[in-house]
Amino acid sequence: MAARWMTSVAGLVLGLTFAGGLATAQDAARETVAAAVPEFTPKPGAAAQGEAQRSEGRTLDADVQGLKKQVLDLNRDLFLLEEELLFPSNTQVAVFVSMDVGEFFGLDSVELKVDNKNVANYLYTEREADALIKGGVQRLFIGNMKAGEHELVAVFTGQGPHTRDYRRGASLKFEKGIGPKYIELTISDRESTQQPEFVVKEWE
Repeated sequence: MAARWMTSVAGLVLGLTFAGGLATAQDAARETVAAAVPEFTPKPGAAAQGEAQRSEGRTLDADVQGLKKQVLDLNRDLFLLEEELLFPSNTQVAVFVSMDVGEFFGLDSVELKVDNKNVANYLYTEREADALIKGGVQRLFIGNMKAGEHELVAVFTGQGPHTRDYRRGASLKFEKGIGPKYIELTISDRESTQQPEFVVKEWE
């Protein structure tokens, strides 16, 4: 009887010891896994990622626009510098074309002569002619001329009243002095005669 009781006690102690060891082993295993696997950090949500990408895109667009403006400013400065070198103000002559209303004349081309020498011959597209009617001004010619008297002759070709072919000339004698000279070729409508009018004038 005593022997059986001792055996039962020994078995119980052995079982408790085994159970305690198993629990200790499980705790150690969990600690090992925790050490091996880094703590999980949730990634930003899709909305946050999208906002970050949009912000980066806006910054990039602003940078690109800034660079474009710098390039345009540089090109303008280089263009002005080139013109100043090629056409100094003391000898420079520039001729511009403008148009008012344009109801009685559809512009096709302008031929320009200075001192009986052909210096420009421009053929207009429909879009360019419309731009002139809307108030645009075109620089038709720029060149160098010595001081003294000169003669300019402009010949305009296009569609006149009742869609008839129309060719008309206008001339101007001018004095080239010190400083640049600017001349404008103006096409306007004469309501009284319902005919186009061509005027060559100097800018003051």
